[in-house]
Amino acid sequence: MAFCLHLQEIYFQQIHYSYMLDIAIIGGGAAGFFAAITAKRRLPEARVTVFERAKKVLAKVEVSGGGRCNLTNSFADVTDLKQVYPRGFRLMKRLFKTFDYVSTYQWFEDNGVALTTQEDQCVFPRSQDSHSVTDCLTAQARQLGVEIRIQHTLTALKKLGNGDFELHFKEQQPLVFNRIAITTGGSPRLSSVQYLADMGHEIAMPVPSLFTFNVTDKALRNLMGTVVEHAAVSIPSTKMRTAGELLITHWGMSGPAILKLSSYAARIISERGYRFPLSVNWIGRYNMNEIEEYLQETAVRNAQKQLSSIRPFGIPSRLWLHLLARTAIASDKRWGELGKKDNHRLMEALTNDVYEVTGKGSSRDEFVTCGGISLSNIDMNTLESKHCAHLFFAGEILDIDGITGGFNLQAAWTTGYVVGQNIVV
Repeated sequence: MAFCLHLQEIYFQQIHYSYMLDIAIIGGGAAGFFAAITAKRRLPEARVTVFERAKKVLAKVEVSGGGRCNLTNSFADVTDLKQVYPRGFRLMKRLFKTFDYVSTYQWFEDNGVALTTQEDQCVFPRSQDSHSVTDCLTAQARQLGVEIRIQHTLTALKKLGNGDFELHFKEQQPLVFNRIAITTGGSPRLSSVQYLADMGHEIAMPVPSLFTFNVTDKALRNLMGTVVEHAAVSIPSTKMRTAGELLITHWGMSGPAILKLSSYAARIISERGYRFPLSVNWIGRYNMNEIEEYLQETAVRNAQKQLSSIRPFGIPSRLWLHLLARTAIASDKRWGELGKKDNHRLMEALTNDVYEVTGKGSSRDEFVTCGGISLSNIDMNTLESKHCAHLFFAGEILDIDGITGGFNLQAAWTTGYVVGQNIVV
């Protein structure tokens, strides 16, 4: 009888504890919602509250992918996670064993969001509307009983003697919670994570990543709207080089090739004050012997035709005229009149056309932060802080960031899920 009473006492203590487990998720973005939903599913008795400083939650998810929400990628073209995660690829590889892109695809489909995979392997809701994703997440959270509080700006976080946390919000009374997950996203301001540094966490200096390039060259900007499908870009005197589609805009350059380079070289570009030379290979080819032979064969076949009428490698017409102007070769010159020096100037223009970048684009849709909580400060399996028990991190607050293509949202889903699974343990 005494043994049975003892077991009963333990049972009621466990039930009491589960009801007393009070979890605060700081940040109402992708990672925060996924952590909250996962935690509540794992331990329904826990109280889970999401705090968002803005007037609405999931704002960045809503505008991602041009309002269509590129929520993940098939990873079919990825042979090494380092290709798509310049920082944090080792951690992502480990966490993918728990929740990866296949899990993400299945999760959203199971929860009523039909998905489609494009030819470029980017995954979108079949509705082509980001609200399919945001509505799903908010509906799931509310159905599970997750509390959502907007316009709550965290100003201080204190660890109490009993192990709980005291949260101070702007113009609000302090609140006490047992477990905390920081999912506030990235920020280029070190001051925004200073309270975490004060708790002993090492911070990898936050700098912008995944942005477009400003170029003041008016002749280039006059080509706005021109798309080059197979370009390659690089920063001279570095090993930074990427390839893909390039878009010429009214402010400079954009497109996957540029965005990838801004991600890989985020720290180098920041150190240079966003002013640096950019080399563009408009044809995405590097074998100079083959290029030279191609130009010579083109000249033989079209000896009596003007340069302006034949576009080598199928590059856009306006761009070809622009390159001829940069080489000071007359566009009405005949192909058969080209000399060896002319060929070399054309080869240089096609494969090493250098422009001066004078700044970064400011589009919020493309904004991602490189840096954040150093990964050496967290448990690589649970994402719990090594400096403060029961404090977890998910999403862009961590020093993890990816290139364009759904990889950053995938990092949010993965880290959010892992935190949700472990914050209730």
